[in-house]
Amino acid sequence: MSARYDRGLARQAELGGPGQTRRGVYDTVAEVAPDLPRLAIEFAYGDIHARPGLDAARRELVILGVLIALGGVDPQIEAHLESALTAGLRPGELVEAIMQALPYAGFPRVFAAMTIACRVFQSRDLLPIN
Repeated sequence: MSARYDRGLARQAELGGPGQTRRGVYDTVAEVAPDLPRLAIEFAYGDIHARPGLDAARRELVILGVLIALGGVDPQIEAHLESALTAGLRPGELVEAIMQALPYAGFPRVFAAMTIACRVFQSRDLLPIN
């Protein structure tokens, strides 16, 4: 592949966490659109996520805010919650970040994101949150 691809894979491995949800999404579409996972790895992770200037935890907070506002992207929210935890964010910080989206994204999207967060926290045995 390319240096961008290798850099993107390394960044994903660094942020992957135990669930590797992202890989499952990529595998699902690879049969019909094999370039799509490669482009996501090269561009989103190799070019953008690997840039200097923000640490991985802050990047994940930004990404989660955007995904919550978009709505309808549950697999991506789950993957980035996993990455945020792996990057060192605590469950309570993620709950507050999701709550911060409430006046901008609305109750349905925040409830959806919080439900996903509960699932991710439970899968990592992080409940109850103190």
